[in-house]
Formats: sequence, structure tokens, C-alpha cells
Amino acid sequence: MAREPMELPTGVELVGKSIRIRFSWNKKRHCETLALPQTPKGIAAAEALRAQVTQLAKLGALTPEKYRELFPNSRSDSNGHMPIFFDYAQDWLDSLQIEDSTRKNYRGTMQNYWVPYLAQYPLDKITPVLMRKVVNAITWTSPIRRKGAIRLVTGMLSQAVKDELILRNPANSIPPTRVIKREIDPFSREEADDLIAKLYEVTSGLQSIYACFFEFSFYTGMRPGEAMALRWSEVDTRSKRAKVCRIRLYGKIKERTKTKVSREVLLNDRALQALEKARPLTAARSDYVFAPEGSGERSELYIRSETGAKRYWLAALRKSGIRYRRMYDTRHTYATMCLMSGMNPAFIAAQLGHSVQVLLSTYAKWISSSSDFAELEKLDLPKNGTNLVLDSR
Repeated sequence: MAREPMELPTGVELVGKSIRIRFSWNKKRHCETLALPQTPKGIAAAEALRAQVTQLAKLGALTPEKYRELFPNSRSDSNGHMPIFFDYAQDWLDSLQIEDSTRKNYRGTMQNYWVPYLAQYPLDKITPVLMRKVVNAITWTSPIRRKGAIRLVTGMLSQAVKDELILRNPANSIPPTRVIKREIDPFSREEADDLIAKLYEVTSGLQSIYACFFEFSFYTGMRPGEAMALRWSEVDTRSKRAKVCRIRLYGKIKERTKTKVSREVLLNDRALQALEKARPLTAARSDYVFAPEGSGERSELYIRSETGAKRYWLAALRKSGIRYRRMYDTRHTYATMCLMSGMNPAFIAAQLGHSVQVLLSTYAKWISSSSDFAELEKLDLPKNGTNLVLDSR
């Protein structure tokens, strides 16, 4: 049974694993994070401290010295000034409930792009004009990187608005980034089959698991990280189903998918064939379907990274004379093969873990049917209709 949400006193809020209080002093809004547990006792202590601060401010007795005494770990200027960009960004990143790898990535983006220009600015001194100047001064490595960095700082400053530190988000004035969508570049079915055959040819022994891995990827459309994290316990060859409920990211298994929603994938004959070839290689020594060659603890056996798989992938491409594509294009290949076979888009979307809208917008150019030219012939209909109208006059 879900726990009832905790009702909080005015000016008290939960941030990450800490408690934060908000109050006014010298006609400015302030917020302080307290080293108190998120328990009824901790919340009561935060409420009492806020009441004390509010009363001192009302009586004019809240001096900078008293402020430092009450909040010894404060990163705000005790003279009533705004926190600077650097300090607020650190607190904001620490408060986010995200994966450690994502937090590390966000921190790197802040350090590389925003901190060199804005670190010492009080938040209320960061203007829309300043933000546009900073964006123009940065040498962006790609439109995607620019878009991601702007989205990150916009989110941080939106929180500052919610904290009532600033009235408006200065990053909202930054012109949107025009990102050219990566062109989908799938293999043809013939290329996929030739590549799979070459993979079985260039691998042997336990190394053959890589050939099984790519055959399975081509014919299920799973993301490479999803296939790497697939366990034998989630495969049912009798009902021809596999459950996708985790993914491998940055070298670690995460008990979730990319979309945070589990799904079932129906297995066709080629996917089942890949599993049958993989079974004698890994089933007795690993929980994971696509365990690599070598030895190790049972729970740690799986294709450890793209490095090993990519080595065999590149070798097979080179020896097959097939133009280079990414390993992720196995997923695009499955999607386009299904669409060109006339399968129901709703079924394909469910297999891939997409919405139908995303599927159609991503793979629109591969949707075709035998009636396409019949549709084109309808262009003649308006002409015939016009002639009939003229004749009737």
C-alpha cells in the first residue's frame, strides 16, 4: 500500500535526502538546506528554526553575524545577497534524484560550459542578455551538445524561480537550437544475413556468442544494452517470448529499461535460432544469455562492453565488404524490415518499446505497400471530374 504523502509546514520542503526552508530577509527571498533527517522530528525542527528566523527578521534582529550563527554551512552571502551560480548549481545537482552516471555527466556539462562564464555571478545578476552573450561565446562541438547544455542550465534556473530567488528564468531568452536529426541507416535484409553469416565464420568456440548476440539483435530489435542485460530466466522459448526489463549502461546493469517501462518481445524463428546456439555456450555458466568468452563470477558474466562486440562487428563488416554502420543500426534494421513486410505499426512499436507516433515519425520513409501506385493514379481523378463539370455546361 502506497504511503500517504507527508504534509509539510509552510516554507519547509524536502530536497533529495535533506530538508530546506524558505523565508524572506531584507526584502529578498532566501533558502537554506539543513542537515536534518526527513522525519517528523526533523521537519518539526526545521519548522521551529524557520519560525525563529522569521521572527528575528521581523524584529530587525537578524544580523549577518546571527545569520552565520544560525546557518554555519550556508553558501549564501549572509549580508542578504543571492547565492552565486557556482554554489547554487552544486546544490541543485546534489538534490536531483538521478543515476550517479547522469549526475557526473551533468556536472561535467556545467563545468565545461557554464561555470567558466557564470561561476561568481549572483543568480539575480544573470540577465537574458548575459545568457545570450555566453551562448555566443562558447565554441560548441555540435548542435546536440549545445541543446543539451542549454536544457540543463534552463532546468537549474527554473528551480531558482521556484525557490523564489529570481522572478524570471534568463535562459528562456536563448534562441532554440536547430538540430539535424540523425539519418536512419539500416541494413537491407540481405546485408544483415550476410553479416550474420560472416560473424559465425570469424568467431569460434565461446567467441561465437558474439555472432549469436548480433543475430538476436537483428531479429528482435532490442537495444544493444537490453540484449546484453537479458537473462536466461526471462526467456521462454516455448511461448516464444523474452521479457525486456533491464539495460546495461556505462558498464553497469540497471534494473530498468531506457524508457523505464518493461515489455515483452515476441521471438521469431531467427531469434530462437540465435538463442539455441547461445544456450550451450552460456546457459551452464552464466545468468546472462550473451556471456562473453572467459571466466568469472556467475553474476558478472555478460558481454562486458561494446569494445569486445565492436571488434567482431568491425571485422565482419570489413570481410563482408559491407558499408560501415553502428551496432545500434541492428535495431533500425529490424524496424524497417517489419515495416516493409507490411506488419501492423502498433505491433512493431510494442516490440521496440516505442509509441506508434515515434515509430511512424522515425521510419516514415520505409512504410510502403503494394497499393502505392494505385494511390498515385488518383491524381487523374480531379481532371476527370473537371471535364464532367465542363461538359454539363
